[in-house]
Amino acid sequence: MAAQPETAVSSSRRRVVAMTAWTAAFVACWLLIGLPTDPVYAFAWLWAATVAWNSDRPWRSHLGFARDWLPIVLLLVLYNLSRGFADNGAVPHVAELVQFDAWAFGWATGGETPTVWLQQKLYDPDVIHWWDVLASWVYFSHFVAALAVAVVLWLRARPLWAAFMRRWFTLSFLGLITYFLYPAAPPWWAGKYGIVEEVARISTRGWKAVGLHGAGNLLNTGQVASNPVAAMPSLHTAFALLVIAFFFTRIRKRWIPLLLLYPLAMTFTLVYCGEHWVIDVLVGWVYVGAAFLICNLGEKWWARRKAARAVPEEREAALVP
Repeated sequence: MAAQPETAVSSSRRRVVAMTAWTAAFVACWLLIGLPTDPVYAFAWLWAATVAWNSDRPWRSHLGFARDWLPIVLLLVLYNLSRGFADNGAVPHVAELVQFDAWAFGWATGGETPTVWLQQKLYDPDVIHWWDVLASWVYFSHFVAALAVAVVLWLRARPLWAAFMRRWFTLSFLGLITYFLYPAAPPWWAGKYGIVEEVARISTRGWKAVGLHGAGNLLNTGQVASNPVAAMPSLHTAFALLVIAFFFTRIRKRWIPLLLLYPLAMTFTLVYCGEHWVIDVLVGWVYVGAAFLICNLGEKWWARRKAARAVPEEREAALVP
């Protein structure tokens, strides 16, 4: 006698159990090891999440995630490695970045750069405020927001997933080229060498206030090992804007101002925490526009090419008796 198909109720129950187990394991590893900021580590958790969400499907369908995502993970690993060599021993650009930020915002900051001014007003080395906690979470979201959106798109609409990933990698490639051509130092580096007043690098300190002392272990390790002169453009804010901008034409316009709060929060976080100058952020936003323009033109060209190739094939098929 053939087995009866699984009911919708039992399928939902299995999903709830599987996602609960995934959440418990994720939180445990997060507290013991750290938040998943490494591409391979993040990929493992995302894959496990899709398996838990679709736990009623056969394993063959789950292997499709590895097939589609492994090339992406490998490219991310290569991107991180090549980004680390981008400075190539060159003296980083910094004076012009300081001058721009002081010139553009000095009227409101008493001639200081926004980073120095914000830390003078908001940073206390002896006290972790609520905005420090919020900043740490916003900073961490850079490592998971785009990936999470991509996973949801992969589960729901593969063509949208492919379109999103094309823009993601175009943006990453543009940023990587710039890191090689224009190595630039962030505010904390400028403060370290006396170019501006001392700037504390405080992007992960907020977790300590809520007892998550190990939450930033991997992130702190990555910061130490990363290229310290890859500030221009700010891909942190660029990816934050990319995640939102991708849906501008797919949601009601009244939601756009609300969604824009995310890249604005990322901008405040990076400038306040000493990770980027405001000019880095502005250039990053320009790069988002460039990535969309390049991909839009490429997709239109490809569609025209497919249409042109389809016409002779249709005519040939019509002539066959």
